[in-house]
Amino acid sequence: MNDAAQLQGILPALVTPFKGDGSLDEAALRSLVSRLVSAGVGGLLPCGSTGEFTTLSVQERKRVTEVVLEAAAGALPVVPHTGSLTTDETVELSRHAESAGAAAVMVVPPYYEPPVWEDLVDHYETVAGAIGIPVMVYNVPSASGVRMTVERVDELASIPGVEYIKDTSGDAVFFTHLVEELSDRLGIFNGADTLSFCALAAGARGAVWGAANFIPELTVELYRCLSMDKDLEMGRAVWKKIWPICQILESTNYAAAVKTACELVGAPAGPTRLPVRLLDEKGRERLAAALTNAGITV
Repeated sequence: MNDAAQLQGILPALVTPFKGDGSLDEAALRSLVSRLVSAGVGGLLPCGSTGEFTTLSVQERKRVTEVVLEAAAGALPVVPHTGSLTTDETVELSRHAESAGAAAVMVVPPYYEPPVWEDLVDHYETVAGAIGIPVMVYNVPSASGVRMTVERVDELASIPGVEYIKDTSGDAVFFTHLVEELSDRLGIFNGADTLSFCALAAGARGAVWGAANFIPELTVELYRCLSMDKDLEMGRAVWKKIWPICQILESTNYAAAVKTACELVGAPAGPTRLPVRLLDEKGRERLAAALTNAGITV
């Protein structure tokens, strides 16, 4: 079954709200989901890098997935990130996501000690073969240590069940190659904030975007202008508001910056888990100024 036409638009890479004691804040997570559904996003992606998945236990990752699915109540497709250091744990999380009602799963290559290419292909074959929902490859070479080529992505696309890719390489030429050469076989999503305009204009299916946690309406408007209305001039006007924000997010710890922005716009998601902390006063001021200039009340 090819569901590559199913996912499209803006998929917020959700923050994981925590209480002051560090435990999951399920009420804040449900509130976030409700707001994003109302903003018209195309889907929800919990437990990704913006969601601080490396700080979550397996049980916490499962619970976050369950809460998001419960809160979305079928209004939007939910695509949990289930990538892990081992194939067994990735399969466990992926099977749980499917049983909980996920539309697809996103899987990052095992990181820290990246496998050789042949073993990575086996990894994706094993995960995709263990579930009946699509897999989105998460290409983030700066974190995974795995360098993709168009030929390698083409090989992964030949695996039954691998139907999407989120590219966070930040390489506009590589991304354009993916769109031009593989978009008939893969749903191609951008994951690099500062390339969002270029990626959507080039024909990306959509974007997995952390900034959508706190400026969902602007991200949805950009997608509408470029991907639906084909209004380049209006898209440029929207992007002019978003671009300075994205620059700040990518200049520091991304999850910390997104959570700080959530706090600034009145939708706090609590602290980040140590050793990462929310932005300091100088960082907050820069981010607040960019939000204000974009017309966002802080």
